[in-house]
Amino acid sequence: MDRKNFIKTSGLGLGLTLFPIMVQCQDAGGNSELSVNIGPKIVKDGEGETFKVIGDIQSHKLIGAETGNQIVEWVSDVEPGVGIPPHIHTNEDEIFRVVKGQVEIMVNGETTILNEGDIAYAPRNLSHSWKVVGTEKAKLITSAFPSGIEFMFAELAKLPAGPPDFEKVSEICGKHGISFV
Repeated sequence: MDRKNFIKTSGLGLGLTLFPIMVQCQDAGGNSELSVNIGPKIVKDGEGETFKVIGDIQSHKLIGAETGNQIVEWVSDVEPGVGIPPHIHTNEDEIFRVVKGQVEIMVNGETTILNEGDIAYAPRNLSHSWKVVGTEKAKLITSAFPSGIEFMFAELAKLPAGPPDFEKVSEICGKHGISFV
């Protein structure tokens, strides 16, 4: 039997046709909500929804509803000394790209300095952290996949200004599969 007939007669063709549609109907939490806007998108440097998340100014460029819940990407504009302590994601992997400045990053116990143009990958279930070092602001592009973490950032952005209440931050992050170590 040739491949084309096998796919037609085995039902595999129907499964392969329906699988992308079923994936698009699942958000990171497994809820069935159809992602409608899965077309191309151009986002200019100053565009995107901006969140102030515990000292990190994030401009969200792509979110799950626009990518079939595959990826969320944001640009951070961060002052020297600002960072995120060691934590573990259970739901998503992250990629960090330094566009400007210097960022010290730790992934799974290994620490390095990222300079302009450098990239780091932090897979889920491994401890990682980052902090802006040096004297200038850093511009950092972060991608997380699959999407869903954008909901956590929206919730964190609603916290009052000033020093963060670490207990409240931990509670919010915990609801989204992130724990501090």
